[in-house]
Amino acid sequence: MGPGRFGTCSRSSRSVTPSASSRPPSPRFAACSNLDSWLAPHPPSYDRNVVDVRTEIEIARPRLDVADYASNPDNALAWYEHIKDVEWNKAKPLEVGSRIVFVAHFLGKRLDYVYQVKALIPGERFVMATDEGPFPMETTYSWEDTDGGGTKMSLRNRGRPSGFSRVTAPLLAGAMRRANRKDLRRLKAVLEG
Repeated sequence: MGPGRFGTCSRSSRSVTPSASSRPPSPRFAACSNLDSWLAPHPPSYDRNVVDVRTEIEIARPRLDVADYASNPDNALAWYEHIKDVEWNKAKPLEVGSRIVFVAHFLGKRLDYVYQVKALIPGERFVMATDEGPFPMETTYSWEDTDGGGTKMSLRNRGRPSGFSRVTAPLLAGAMRRANRKDLRRLKAVLEG
């Protein structure tokens, strides 16, 4: 980018040099400092078709209480807005290998997912994954103690959409992030209420 009305975007210094104009640089041109990195190729590990959304919340309850409640699929209806039904394909209790069917409505579509529990460390981490549907995904819950005696819960969804969903991956990530934040707020309200 060369000289412009509000300054120069120097490729070598990656900065904006103000012109003699008394007006401040436009944010459009001030962003030149990031333009080179934005245009540069992504690292080899980057895949724009992978959706990876992580959200967190602090809940004023002990970690084991939060983990026990959140990792119980039967409680999903109380705090996941889009989950409409839960069915167990393997007898309780929850353990690695358990299979759970979640029926959800997301972005106007009915989605039936069979999740399999991949990891379960009580009070620390719960991982389940599905290979079915247009959006194979892994969901991870993790819990940490906070200084105030509460819990920081992290919810991570990671997957690689297929078919038309690949085209809409960035939109899916945004919608998923909003839904996850809302769900975690509902979980907080249920557990603190």
